[in-house]
Amino acid sequence: MKKLRLALFIVIPILSFGQANKLYRKALRTSNLNERISILNQVIDVAPKHLDAYFQRGIAKNDLGDYHGAIVDYSKIIIDEPDADTYYNRGNSRYSIKDFTGAKEDYAKALIFDENFIDALYSLACVKYDLEDYNDAIKDFTSVIKLAQNSTKAYLFRALSYKALKQYTNALNDYSTAILLEPNADNYYNRGAFLMDIKYYKEAKGDLTKSLRLNNKNAYAYFYRGAANQFLELYDKAVIDFSKAVEYDTTDFDAYLGLAMAYLKLEDTNKAKLNFKRANNILSIGVNLNNIQQYNTTYWFQNQYFYFNNQINELVKLK
Repeated sequence: MKKLRLALFIVIPILSFGQANKLYRKALRTSNLNERISILNQVIDVAPKHLDAYFQRGIAKNDLGDYHGAIVDYSKIIIDEPDADTYYNRGNSRYSIKDFTGAKEDYAKALIFDENFIDALYSLACVKYDLEDYNDAIKDFTSVIKLAQNSTKAYLFRALSYKALKQYTNALNDYSTAILLEPNADNYYNRGAFLMDIKYYKEAKGDLTKSLRLNNKNAYAYFYRGAANQFLELYDKAVIDFSKAVEYDTTDFDAYLGLAMAYLKLEDTNKAKLNFKRANNILSIGVNLNNIQQYNTTYWFQNQYFYFNNQINELVKLK
């Protein structure tokens, strides 16, 4: 009897594991993520140590937006058998819930298991940028670029890090390198927006025009070019660009403020008042304007305060 019981004890797990693998393969064949999770649940019920099932269930949960559930599955693997891919995936899920510190730790752990894991290195650099650790982010983006010299995204994020540190020459060099690698609408737009920030309006207008030639549906590019034209005193052209921006987004209060200021310069007081009113309505300011701080969410307040303050004072007089 004892031998028979022992034999049964040995055979059942073998059969269960075979059944689990059959279910596991079935789970991977379906593209329906909810169905995949349901089948993987069965796999784990049959074989609680089936770590591949936990891994795939974590991916499916993450793709469905259940980031906390994915983190739980990845953590189960890490407890039993940690590896680079699982740390990296858990880092991505943590990043999605804005647990930047946790994501940073996971990406760093992934690199301990695989020092050549370039995606983990890039993600680590990005999360350091989000944590405003710009100097370390630059170091990591530089390491990514050494491993992948054509990584446009690494140049763009390193440019943002340099910009945050007010190292504008280095930032401009990286934006320009990104354009050399990929002369597309987005990269011209990114450099154009940067040039606007450092008040190189003529150069910014050139980049934004190139961006719009490649993609004429970018409302932000129209807005920024409108602002460049405004500061270059090309008010007729500013009106055209701001008008195009509001065609794409009728709630763009920044573009309406731009129109109000451009029409003010063109001495068209009726249109200046009309667009000023539209902007104020969107901002829920209405007739209760009493402080420029009420515009603190606008591009103009945040980036062109003194110019904007002077224009607001003139616009208020039109009421």
